[in-house]
Amino acid sequence: MKKYSIFIFSLATSFFSCGQASENNGKSHSNTTTTSKVALVILGTAQDAGSPHIACEKTCCANLFENPDYNRKVVSLGIIDSEAKKTFLFEATPDMTEQLKTLKKSALWNATEIPNGIFLTHAHIGHYTGLMYLGKEATNADKVPVYVMPKMKSFLEKNGPWSQLVSNKNIDIKSLEDGREINLTPQIKVIPFTVPHRDEYSETVGYKIIGPNRSVLFIPDIDKWQKWSASIVSEIEKVDFAFLDATFYDAAEINNRDISEIPHPFVIESIELFENLPTSEKKKIHFIHFNHTNPLLNSESEQSKEVLEKGFNIARTFQKIQL
Repeated sequence: MKKYSIFIFSLATSFFSCGQASENNGKSHSNTTTTSKVALVILGTAQDAGSPHIACEKTCCANLFENPDYNRKVVSLGIIDSEAKKTFLFEATPDMTEQLKTLKKSALWNATEIPNGIFLTHAHIGHYTGLMYLGKEATNADKVPVYVMPKMKSFLEKNGPWSQLVSNKNIDIKSLEDGREINLTPQIKVIPFTVPHRDEYSETVGYKIIGPNRSVLFIPDIDKWQKWSASIVSEIEKVDFAFLDATFYDAAEINNRDISEIPHPFVIESIELFENLPTSEKKKIHFIHFNHTNPLLNSESEQSKEVLEKGFNIARTFQKIQL
């Protein structure tokens, strides 16, 4: 298998005005060893186009172009089972090259460079385009299991260049069903479920990831909580951690776009929805999937401090959770 060091710029179709300046702390992330048999590693927290954002000339991005913040990766989770000696990736992002290296380093054994499975949520650029690195121009991978729902399966099989990954057997598509549990290892189970979100090319799904002791809800993209047939409050009650869509802090970030084109639950809306939850429930919530304009990307911003003061959490790249 060929190994290349590949650096790319995140793709995007549009950009918004910027808010907070970069949190460029320059911290090393080499110490990524986990200590339990099953663990979750946060591999990225940014929206599809990343941070800095393509064509962005605002201060928040300009500083990042000059002084990159290596904590800013597109949203992704890694799962490690040290007993089964397997790793799994949730989302195939434009930052997948570095994220897979972090996932490998997080293992307690000499894990393979390519994970034992990749789970996709939908066909928006930051969530599947990392699959390109499995092709012959890069790793020329051998039948990497890629778990998808029916429309996403059809999208990959019928549209190039993704169909070439299928015909060349770089990936092996594994079909998922809404609400049907699958066993990845004796200690890890996954349940996919559909959520409403601009499904131009595929359905959009979230995942419930169940470890031996704890469970996780992962919903990086959804239109609005009220549009979902399920109750997000009830779903949070069923898990120990909930990584939830926080693309925009409020409407002020998108003053140059039609908000109906990019519906997401604003952080301020989610806070209002969850404000009467017990402290124990609030602590489960980890906001994730931040647009480059979102002040929650900056841990020193007033908005970040306020979110934490209200009892919620903010996902940060390289955090680890024992499952």
